[in-house]
Amino acid sequence: MQQLLVVALVAVAIASLPQLAAGKKLGKRCVNCTYRTYYTYGDGRSLQRVVYRDPVYTRAQSYASGCSGSPCGVNAVCQEASGGRPVCSCPPGFSGNPLTHCNRGECLDNVDCRDNLQCKDNRCVNPCVGACGIGSNCDARNHVAVCSCPAGYNGDPYHACHLNDPEEQCHPSPCGVNTKCEIINGVPTCSCVHGYVGNPLSGCRHECDHDGDCSSRDMCSSNFKCVPACGQCGTGATCRTVSNHRAVCECPKGYIGSPYTECRPECYGDADCPAGRPACFYGICKNTCEGACGIGADCNLRGLTPVCSCPRDMTGDPFVRCRPFTKEDLCDPNPCGTNAICVPGHDNTGRERPVCNCLPGHTGNPLSHCTRGECLSNNECPDHRACINYQCIDPCIGKCATGASCEPKAHLAVCRCPQGQSGDALVSCRQTRTFPVAKYH
Repeated sequence: MQQLLVVALVAVAIASLPQLAAGKKLGKRCVNCTYRTYYTYGDGRSLQRVVYRDPVYTRAQSYASGCSGSPCGVNAVCQEASGGRPVCSCPPGFSGNPLTHCNRGECLDNVDCRDNLQCKDNRCVNPCVGACGIGSNCDARNHVAVCSCPAGYNGDPYHACHLNDPEEQCHPSPCGVNTKCEIINGVPTCSCVHGYVGNPLSGCRHECDHDGDCSSRDMCSSNFKCVPACGQCGTGATCRTVSNHRAVCECPKGYIGSPYTECRPECYGDADCPAGRPACFYGICKNTCEGACGIGADCNLRGLTPVCSCPRDMTGDPFVRCRPFTKEDLCDPNPCGTNAICVPGHDNTGRERPVCNCLPGHTGNPLSHCTRGECLSNNECPDHRACINYQCIDPCIGKCATGASCEPKAHLAVCRCPQGQSGDALVSCRQTRTFPVAKYH
């Protein structure tokens, strides 16, 4: 650039040469000229600088001091290049054409500008121009552009700001490993993922890695969780106990199958049961006689119905108890009629049988019905009657001898022989005979 300025100085010095003027006027290119384009307009036109070099003048200049005679413009600085050629330039803080005039700039440093301006190309300019990203705010402080995102926005203010998304508070996640981050009421909240336990801020771990991490009745499942060991039992099975984190399973009574896979009923209907246990009760084949009859009784099935009876040599209630026969059993239940009593007896062949009698004071057929008599004692009869066979009758009937007289008195028969007869009135009465009595002196 400095060399170009020297060339420009030569061009200005020789611009009035008649050869150059004649060349421009005739439209011919100069033989000792150099053409350089130093500016192009927007419409495509360009501005060229023509430099004429006179061989004689150039040789003469090489013997003179390059910067002697102040070949540069006002406020410009001259320096000698190789060969003693002068090089003109504007000093720091100045700008313009060093061949003619260098103007001092607006500033040399930021201190020459207001606090909200910045020194750029010797001019105090707004530092916010083009400094911040899209949608961001810019505040010039101490000659520096301070970019920030508006309230409710976030992002890189030097690149772009966008509307806040609460979910972004979880990206990156502030939680530990094996956790999930959720926005709850606008606040990032950490929790352990399913199957993990621990502090979600520092990190979560498996609930268990082996059975020893669980309680004595639990086991460590394939998804690393402590689960009840009894869950190892099959469908319908019961868990009897847990030993070394393993369940001891068994099928309920009457059920068949594997307690670690499935326990099922012995039967679903009577047709599934054997002959000895023909009835299906709640999935179990049973003999319906079991527990149906009393102690010592016999049970026989009629289809599925139990029929209870006492053995031939026993008696009793077959639904309660059967016992050996006794004589008293002949009259239990009472086979006699109303108002009759039963006593053990024998028939004409000597076999034991019940004997029926009417109750005292009763008469009738003891096998069907006995009726109470007119009296039970003489006190229930008039004085001249006696209670005989539970009837108030004349006590004289059949009591006295033939020919004797009878008078009932105090329920008794009073027998007398007639006058002129003697004897036992109950036996016989006879005529009285008189025999002479011998007198002895």
